[in-house]
Amino acid sequence: MILMKDIIREGHPTLRQRSEEVSFPLSEEDRKLAEDLLQYVINSQDDEMIEKYDLRPGVGIAAPQVNQAKRIFALHFDETSGENLSLIAINPKIVSHSVEKAYLTAGEGCLSVDRAIPGYVPRHARITIKAFNLEGEEYKMRLKGLPAIAFQHELDHLNGVMFFDHINPKNPFAEIENAMPIGRDSDE
Repeated sequence: MILMKDIIREGHPTLRQRSEEVSFPLSEEDRKLAEDLLQYVINSQDDEMIEKYDLRPGVGIAAPQVNQAKRIFALHFDETSGENLSLIAINPKIVSHSVEKAYLTAGEGCLSVDRAIPGYVPRHARITIKAFNLEGEEYKMRLKGLPAIAFQHELDHLNGVMFFDHINPKNPFAEIENAMPIGRDSDE
């Protein structure tokens, strides 16, 4: 089980490196990593688990955040978020995206960042993605709104990019042209 002590923090070199593609069939180690990532985000949205294990809530976590430079991440939204999505993405890619942008009005957070970093993070409002599941089967999905933002945030982790790299340093709250504000609080 992944705990907060297992999550590396900003400044760790693994967070800035490009992760390696994973080969199929998955090794037991890679399968367990993927399952553990998904279990963390599920646990981190459960009040009892948060209390018991001192977890920070999140909707996504990527392998580099547990010091594994592999192209794997997990996302989980339960029905209470207005979404119902739970997935493991292995070797994920964005195959197309909208011109329209979106951003979280409250800004983005990250389990690997222990400080609030104010500012808007421009993302694509809608994306079509491809990834592989645990069995090595490719799947394709269209995402919009919060799941699209979370997917892009996690994909950035696989490329050594942090969310704050996208914030305008001169004017963090500058209006983002052709963008849709999304007003839900969310840690990554």
